[in-house]
Amino acid sequence: MRLLKVIGAIVLAVSMFGCGSVDIQEYRGSEPKLVLEEFFQGKLTAAGVVQDFSGKVVRKFNVTMDATWQGNQLTLDEDFVYDDGEIQKRIWVIESLGNGKYTGTAGDILGQAEGEAVGSALRWKYDMILPVDGSEYQVTFDDWMFLVNDNTIINRSDIIKFGITVAQVTLVIEKN
Repeated sequence: MRLLKVIGAIVLAVSMFGCGSVDIQEYRGSEPKLVLEEFFQGKLTAAGVVQDFSGKVVRKFNVTMDATWQGNQLTLDEDFVYDDGEIQKRIWVIESLGNGKYTGTAGDILGQAEGEAVGSALRWKYDMILPVDGSEYQVTFDDWMFLVNDNTIINRSDIIKFGITVAQVTLVIEKN
């Protein structure tokens, strides 16, 4: 019985720490202002890492991107190359709804991603089917982008399963 109480206390503590999150409005007025329609134009490159729950880097990757706008719709064609040789492709279709609000879809995204840009930050939330070692898992991404300068975004994502962050992705995106 004592073991169950200890496990219950640990689960409660983890869930309480996992619930806290920064409000996007805290970035109001921060500069430079992130406007997807301005940053995501033409060819971009990125490099990133995936860290497990302990912070250990478990994968490294590079991405080439081609961003094209037609009206208020962005097509972001991404080609991923991982350090173990795996290659992935994702094509996002992102719609600008105005006032810094965006929605997006891609083949492995469940439903629609929803995002909001305020000041120099953008926050995306979406569910995704994530392939890992031959299996697929449904996870939630809490995805933040920060415009550092006119040519650089730092993108940090928490990958969440059952309310617990199981991995993190950090990506630096640069205009060519």
